Amino acid sequence: MIDNSVEGLTARYGERWRWLAVATVVLGTMATVLSATVVNVALHDIMMEFGIRQGQVHWLATGFIAAMTTTMLASAWLLDRFGVRLTLGVAMAVFTVISLVGGFAESPEQLIAARIGQGAMAGLMQPMGMYLVFRIFPADRRGQAMGIYGMGVILAPALGPVLGGFLVDQFNWRYVMFAPAPVTLLGVWMAWRFLPLPRSRPAPYPFDLPGLLLLGATIALTLDTLTRMQAWPGQELRIVMQWALALGLLFAFVFRERTAKHPLVNLLLLRQPVFLFATLGAMALGLALFGSTYLIPLFVQTTLGFSATEAGLLMLPAGVVLGIVFPLSGRLADKRSARSLVLFGIAVFALSAVLFALTGQYAGFGWLVLWAVLGRIGIGFMLPALSTGALNPLPKEQLGAGSSTINFARQLGGALGVNVVALTIEFGEHQGSVPTVAAFEAAWWLVAVFVALAAVPVWKMRV
Repeated sequence: MIDNSVEGLTARYGERWRWLAVATVVLGTMATVLSATVVNVALHDIMMEFGIRQGQVHWLATGFIAAMTTTMLASAWLLDRFGVRLTLGVAMAVFTVISLVGGFAESPEQLIAARIGQGAMAGLMQPMGMYLVFRIFPADRRGQAMGIYGMGVILAPALGPVLGGFLVDQFNWRYVMFAPAPVTLLGVWMAWRFLPLPRSRPAPYPFDLPGLLLLGATIALTLDTLTRMQAWPGQELRIVMQWALALGLLFAFVFRERTAKHPLVNLLLLRQPVFLFATLGAMALGLALFGSTYLIPLFVQTTLGFSATEAGLLMLPAGVVLGIVFPLSGRLADKRSARSLVLFGIAVFALSAVLFALTGQYAGFGWLVLWAVLGRIGIGFMLPALSTGALNPLPKEQLGAGSSTINFARQLGGALGVNVVALTIEFGEHQGSVPTVAAFEAAWWLVAVFVALAAVPVWKMRV
């Protein structure tokens, strides 16, 4: 019988058990981010095989992120009820099964359903890393640990497009669904071996299922309404009614969370100015990360004639550089102002988006690689600083809720960002059914403006 108490793990592995535990949650994070990004280079082939437009195929990205965003907030209750070891292990096992089933989808609806299932499990998995780091490391080592953990967040988007491009060109798009399964299978075994059992658990409390359903309905209706806006003529009344209903659901969700004894979202955290401003910054980070990861491969394949492999290789140097920057920025987050690091990251990423907008159609492969590298450097400076700035002031009993809320904000920004980017492209100029360069330029300008606006709340963080 394996003793997975903290004392038992320390006896077997010494102090390095903490890094083995971090490596375990890194695998879970890599699987979720790999799944979120690997499909992007396959979108063109999926559109061709099923005869669908960009306005429908984007649900493969948006549906995944939306489901992840919704279930992410359930992680705090699961952590309190079952602990990180059981929750992460089961989520990775179910994720593996869904990935294999999705690879055999025979219609776009089946494929979208599988992506939504993947996203639901990913939402349970992703907050575990931040939660674990802040539970098992002292405050003066959390930035370093977040930098190492963040390499998993970064390596997956770097490797995802390359792996996806190779699989699409050498085999077919179905293999991008199978790709995360070996990672999560290994993660299940590592979770059983290296993750600690909780020292103590809070008294059982009911799960806020009404809150989860209201939140899920709000997000799903919002994203569906944004999608319907891509075919605005003839649907004006329905779109207006859906926006009104989404707003009503949002108010109902906020009322529920303010009155529930054990809410899904601890709104009291948002009364702390630093946490509130960091949450707004996390939304901008999500828009930057997922919006650009969706936009770059589609842009170069659709308008510049790149193959899936070339699109993936374009993203690889950016991921490698980000993997180098992340530990460095993590160390800086232990010593420097979180606000200054995030503002620097925002400026660098906004510059990258502007360069894509101004020169993307004229730049050669090397210049496009450089613009992508600049964007990932900006993201590398934003993520560790936002995490430490938001969570360091919180007491231990609020870390689960705080980490799930920050991750939720980042994913919500990503879901909205991908959808708004897709909407901008769809409204842009087309030649037949294919978006022109001008449509993609408008999307890049939109991303740059949204990220730049995040400097306003970040400036007020005061940490």
